[in-house]
Parts: sequence; structure tokens; C-alpha cells
Amino acid sequence: MGWFDNVIAAVSPRRAYERELWRQGLDGLRGYDAAGFDRVNAGWRVHNESAETTDRHSRDVVRARARDLERNSDITQAILHAYKRNVVGKGYTLRAMTGDDNLDKRIETAWKRWCKARNCDVTGEQSFNEILRMMVERKKVDGGMIVLYRYTPGGVVPFKLQCLEVDELDQTQATPHQRGNRVVGGIEYNIHRRPVGYWIRQYDIEGWQLMDPVYIEAKDVFFYKSKHRPSQIREISDMAPTITRIRDTNEFITAVAIKERIAALVGLVIKKTMPSGGTGRSNWNSKGGQVDYSGKKMTPGMIMELGAGDDVEVVDPKGAATDATAFLKTQQGLIGAGQGLSYEAVSRDMNGATYSSARQNALEDENTYTEEIELLTAFMSEVYENFVISGVLSGLFQMPGFWDHKEEFLDHTWVKTPKKWIDPAKEASADKIALQSGQKTFQDLQAEKGKDWKDAVDELAEVLEYGRKKGIDMGGVIFGTGATAAQQGSNAPGAGEEPGNQEHGGDPGQGGEQPGGGGEQPPADN
Repeated sequence: MGWFDNVIAAVSPRRAYERELWRQGLDGLRGYDAAGFDRVNAGWRVHNESAETTDRHSRDVVRARARDLERNSDITQAILHAYKRNVVGKGYTLRAMTGDDNLDKRIETAWKRWCKARNCDVTGEQSFNEILRMMVERKKVDGGMIVLYRYTPGGVVPFKLQCLEVDELDQTQATPHQRGNRVVGGIEYNIHRRPVGYWIRQYDIEGWQLMDPVYIEAKDVFFYKSKHRPSQIREISDMAPTITRIRDTNEFITAVAIKERIAALVGLVIKKTMPSGGTGRSNWNSKGGQVDYSGKKMTPGMIMELGAGDDVEVVDPKGAATDATAFLKTQQGLIGAGQGLSYEAVSRDMNGATYSSARQNALEDENTYTEEIELLTAFMSEVYENFVISGVLSGLFQMPGFWDHKEEFLDHTWVKTPKKWIDPAKEASADKIALQSGQKTFQDLQAEKGKDWKDAVDELAEVLEYGRKKGIDMGGVIFGTGATAAQQGSNAPGAGEEPGNQEHGGDPGQGGEQPGGGGEQPPADN
């Protein structure tokens, strides 16, 4: 209220009250309910800042709390395992696409060797798939991970990876490597906010920090993180929206466990009728003229003699058992939704789920994983390009004209190992209908199964050819056509004809002309 309203309130509180009500109603018409500061939103005080200003003061605390839940929360581990299973799974298969089949095979073979721990990791401890799984896990918990490209001798090619945590960025560094740049959070940016270098803290083998950080150019660094706002510079934990709910759920589970443990206990209270003290001689075998029950415990089948006049009262703190199932299911559903996952993916609880609902949730979850897969395959492609270039420079690959047609030589694709079917019969039927109706191509189906369609065709041809040689109808087994091996062989050019009769177009399977001059055969009797 302004000074004028205060004057009115001193003269006529009723009029002042009415003016205030009308003013509040007018304010409600002018804006959003979400922007109001009424009773519901009275404690909701917020303001707008850049992403880095918002994240800077919370980043370390959020990361530390996420790591604590990673160590101590089974719900957090369920989320991390779901992402690792579905984003990386059993790994990815490289398909080189240089246009030369022999060169493609050499590159793919060398890549498989390089992916072993001793060839791809500077520490020799993790294979490439293990590094990928760690990257997914660290992004969910820490917000990101840093990978350095190291060109060292040894291995398949002189190229390896070094993994660093985001904590190793030197936030105290303020002087840029190049004049005109700015250093924020250990990352040096140019005037366009493009990272041009990273300042990395140095530690000895026991973890003690050395004085001077090392500057590494951005071309030798891959910062694996997600960017949610244009003004965002550093990472923030992906678990941030669900950390408090996970902790509350863990506290609830602990409280329920303690309550149920107490409810399961049974105790005894001894009621004594004798006075606490006495005079003269006594028949009781304890001090003070009373039976001493201290140290006595209940055991199954126990027999114990009470003192004269003493009684036993059972203490059984039973109460209504807390049904935590519904609450926990709701909490896990909200936690999963906060991470873009279904309840089934987080809890692994399939009770009440039908095939249709499980399939729909799996499809929605797959869309969530696709975002992470895009980030991961971008890193894998950059690593692959460095691998091929290192192979060319070291003489492992002979590629004439590589530097003039580098894009063509570096062309490739990644094939993800497929998942098992939920219902094989329904999945196979759906694939058959999709193929016959043109909704999917043969290439699409084979890609979903993690195979190259050309390899699949070659394998089928090899099986059919081998079946013909052995006289087994593999076509009928594979395609369900019912055609015999002989009929399949008769479709081949010149099959079943004697030498010298092929030019006359003899009937398949006959060694020469039929009696009667080789004319048309009479129709078969019905």
C-alpha cells in the first residue's frame, strides 16, 4: 500500500481494504499466476542469472552429493546401470566405408586390436568399452568427463586416450595462454566463447597437487558433457533434479526399516511384589532379598523360575505395519521420470506390466538413451578419425590420396549390439509385416539387429549354396517357401542340362530331348 492508501486506511479502513482487494484482482488479470507472490508462492523467491553464475556456486556441492548417493544409494545405482546397459551395452561395431572392401577389413581388424586396454588407454587398465561406460557414468554423476588425446609410441598406432575427472580443471587459473582470451573455470575461451584450451591441474602419483597447471589445446581434448543453456560453460551433474528426492526416499526406507525392526521385538518386564530391601535372614539368592534377573535373556524353549510373587508382563510393540510399497513406487516413478526413464527401467519391477505397456515404455526409454548415444558416438567418431590418421602417419594403412580425399577415407558408421527381444514371436511377425508392407527395408532390419545387411546376404547365400551341395532344402527352412533344393538349383542358368543341349533350351533336369521331337508336352490328366 502507498502513502495515499495509508491515509485512506486511517480515515476508512473499509475503503482501504476494498481498494487493496480490487488492486490485487487487477494484478491477477495482468500477469501469470506463476509469477504471483500470494500465499502459495510467498516463499518462492527467484531471479534470472546466466547459467554459469547459477551453476558456479552449486556445482561442487551438487557433484559431491551425487557421488555420495552413487556410493550409498541403490536407487542411484539403478539409474546408472540402466544408462550403461542401454547406451553402451555390449559395445559398438565399426563399419569402415572407404569404398575398398579389403581396406575396410584391415581397418576394422586393427580397430578391434586397438580397443584393447593395453593399446587404447595410457594406463593400460581399461578397454575402449570400459572407457565408454565410465564416461556415461561420470556424466550422470559428475556432469561430465575429460578425455585427452595422447600421441605416444607403442601399441597398434601411436595414439592413446587419457581420462580425467572434471575436478582436475584448475579453477584458480586466471591468466590466459593467449592475449584476448578469458579463463573461466579452468577453460580458456576466445571472444566467441569457443573453448581453445584447458588448464589441467598436475598431481604426483600419491595425489598431491603440484604448483603449476598444464595448458592443453582444445584440439587434443574432448569434454564429454551436455549443454542445456547457451550461457552454460561448465558441466553440472545430470542427477541434480532428483538428488533431493533420492535422499528423501533413502531416509524413508531407513525409517521404515527401523520401525519394522522395533515392531518385531518382544520384551519382558518383571513385576516384583517384594520390597526393595529387607532385614534379617532371607531365602532369596540375591542381594537385597530379591531374585536378580539382570543378564537374563529369552531363548526358544527356555524354562526359568521366578521369585515368589513376581509376575511377567510381555512388551510387544506391534502396530499397523507401514505399507511403503505404494509410496516407494510413486517415488521411484518420479525419480525415473526426472531422468527421462520409465518406472520399469529404474525399478526392474515388471509386475502388472503387459507386453504393450512394456514395449511402449521401452520405446520411450530408447528416445531418452538416443540423446546420450548421439554424444557418445560423436566422441567415438572423433577418436576413430584420430586412429586412422595415426595409422596413416605410422604406415599401418596404405591410403594413396588420403590427404586429398580425407573425408571419403574417414567415412564410417557404428552398429550397436542389438537387444534381446521381449516376445520373439511378436517381434518377428512385426518385422515380417513391416518388410512386406515397405515400412522397413532389409537394411533397416539388419541394422536393428546390429549386422551389416551385405554380410547378412552373403551369409544367407553361403548357407543356401552349401544346402544345395548337400541336397538339403535350406530355402524352405529359412524362408518357409517349401521349395526343394533341386527346384532352387533348376533356376540357375543351364542347371540340369547336358553339355551341348543348353542352346536348345532343354527341360530342366532332363539329359536331352523328349521322345517325339522335343515338342510341347501333352497336358497332365486331371
